[in-house]
Amino acid sequence: MLWSKDKIFDRQQLLPTLAQWREQGRKVVFTNGCFDLLHLGHVDYLEKARHLGDALVVGLNTDSSVSRLKPGRPLQDEVSRARILASLLFVDAVVLFDEPTPLELITLVKPDILVKGDDYPISGIVGHELVLANGGQVLTVPLVAGYSTTGIVERVQRLFTS
Repeated sequence: MLWSKDKIFDRQQLLPTLAQWREQGRKVVFTNGCFDLLHLGHVDYLEKARHLGDALVVGLNTDSSVSRLKPGRPLQDEVSRARILASLLFVDAVVLFDEPTPLELITLVKPDILVKGDDYPISGIVGHELVLANGGQVLTVPLVAGYSTTGIVERVQRLFTS
């Protein structure tokens, strides 16, 4: 049985696992995000992403990366966010990245399928050109309406300021 900690990799640790998956003929799916407060929208999205292939790698923004993107965040530290993501049965690997975009990580992973939510146009997905040039697919999956971390934070703030 795999423990969630066993599914959290640094970049160099991930390479032999990727090679093994490819030897087994597994299709590697990649997505990324902050995943600050895991909610139904995240779970649904990640589960749909995993069903597009055979192994799901999640690029997770580090704390400093999240704070550059979203002032006042993250609400949970990167270790907590990584452990929570890794505990999901349909997540096969979690890798932190600190760069402004996941392009370096996508270059390393070379996914067969790059996935984001349908709030992104394909042309706006970081790494789409690289994945397509390597013969892979870039896909979007429908998001569950009404679920976002920002929305949850705003509702909690309203409850405590009313």
